[in-house]
Amino acid sequence: MLSFPEVNELSEEVRRVFEELDRLHGAGGHVVSSIYSPALDVVETEATVEVRVDLPGVAASALRVLFKHGTLVIAGEKLATEPVGTDGSAFHLVERGFGRFARVVRLNTAIDASRAAAVLRAGELCVTIPVIEERRGREILVPIEVATDAAR
Repeated sequence: MLSFPEVNELSEEVRRVFEELDRLHGAGGHVVSSIYSPALDVVETEATVEVRVDLPGVAASALRVLFKHGTLVIAGEKLATEPVGTDGSAFHLVERGFGRFARVVRLNTAIDASRAAAVLRAGELCVTIPVIEERRGREILVPIEVATDAAR
């Protein structure tokens, strides 16, 4: 469980990511007030943890992937298409989600975040994080040396 200061720090980091995306993309896209929540899967193997996120229509430049306090944060924005076309056509039904999103995945497995890789292919983001041997809680026998009085 994240502590209150860690949650505040993550919230601040997500806010900074959104500000950065605003600077990059400006007001060029159609602004949507909704929050978009893309579906994701987390798969753990012996060698990796993979997080797969459905992001059709999201550009790599509109995404940020970062680690903080054993938590993976995937944040970005899916820009909406114009509701009215240049020829005067208008939508009759809108079911696809648009807007900003931030998905947070707490990783309880020992990982090497510095070797993580993210690939966006065919509308799916796949973040692969290598698993490392857990060192906490492992029993380590410390040898005891017998000192003689002359060694003092």
